Amino acid sequence: MRTKAVRLYGKNDLRLEEFDLPAIGEGDILAKVVSDSICMSSYKAAVQGKDHKRVPDDIDVNPIIIGHEFCGEILEVGPKWRSKFRPGGKFAIQPALSRKEDPYSAPGYSFTTVGGNTTHVVIPSIIMECGCLLDYDCEAYFYGSLAEPMSCIVGAFHASYHTVEGRYDHVMGIVPGGAMALLAGAGPMGLGFIDYALHADVRPKVLVVTDIDQARLDRAATIFPTSLAKVLGISLTYVNTAEVGDPKAHLIGLAGGEGFDDVFVLAPVRPVVELGDSIMRRDGCLNFFAGPTDPNFSAMFNFYNVHYGATHIVGTSGGNKDDMIESVRLMEAGRINPTPMVTHVGGLDSVVETTLGLPKIPGGKKLVYNNVSMRLTAIADFAEEGRKDPLFAGLDEITRRHNGLWSAEAERYLLANAKPI
Repeated sequence: MRTKAVRLYGKNDLRLEEFDLPAIGEGDILAKVVSDSICMSSYKAAVQGKDHKRVPDDIDVNPIIIGHEFCGEILEVGPKWRSKFRPGGKFAIQPALSRKEDPYSAPGYSFTTVGGNTTHVVIPSIIMECGCLLDYDCEAYFYGSLAEPMSCIVGAFHASYHTVEGRYDHVMGIVPGGAMALLAGAGPMGLGFIDYALHADVRPKVLVVTDIDQARLDRAATIFPTSLAKVLGISLTYVNTAEVGDPKAHLIGLAGGEGFDDVFVLAPVRPVVELGDSIMRRDGCLNFFAGPTDPNFSAMFNFYNVHYGATHIVGTSGGNKDDMIESVRLMEAGRINPTPMVTHVGGLDSVVETTLGLPKIPGGKKLVYNNVSMRLTAIADFAEEGRKDPLFAGLDEITRRHNGLWSAEAERYLLANAKPI
């Protein structure tokens, strides 16, 4: 099977190439990859090359297919898995295989035949053995691509923990009905955090979202209005900390004067981390969710409060299989909708430039359709682009009917009308 894929050969060395995939073996699965959303983690892998923990040392001769937030259709199933998977079925992948013997290996970082930025893949048996190839039954493929970043959010909520006075027990998860702060929380992942906080089985009673970008805060407030949160029994407040004289006092006041039970830090910025530390109440948990590229990144932490106030910190960099299953379940049930994360759409031929330039591209998630040739385009620019290209005119008409958001209808239209890769 011929495939076109974006492969990583070294630091900043991504190449869109066409090559032959190997024939599938008894335990392999051949699949078509329809969509992938480009993650900052892929940017970090691309700029670090083999220095990245998940990337093998020999990529110069055995390049890996990049991209790990992908969804597609199964084409052929080896005999080993025919009782569980069938041709024509949709799939999503949890890339965190969590293998004891190789804890860092993951599709999109470590494999030569499977990743998200390609037209076709051969999925090796180890992925199915780990239970990380998931049946998927949502209407649109792009929801499956967003299930992986949503699973990271689900995992962050579950990884936070609290203690029991007088006992050495850790109670996993956020405090039910507690106070939660999302710092630097109006970006694409922050929108997912807000969505999950409002609609998960365990929810806070007070939710405060901060950022220093007013446009991002305004967009978040439009998508998740405070009135919606109020109906759900949650007090939701958006705060631009750049416009507050004393952010610490202001935020603690919003939490009733005692501070927050759960604080999530979504940017690897020292002042943000230190603000998160300063606004925790007794037994507060700070979850450092943002992965820094600097291996020496550090921040001050109040150890007086650690000793006398039982404050603590945890870090998460992904979800596990159960988190992915929960993410898909909630999407299939219509309880969470990660669509607002998406601000740009492109084809496979936009991946190299987009991945390497990701930190400089504003907006949220960059969604890629791998069998399409299309430059990366902001949804907000569809109208302007539509003046000279009927494809974008059609996409603009559809997204306008969906409150300016990507949708299953937009995906169907794109796949039916865009130029094939």
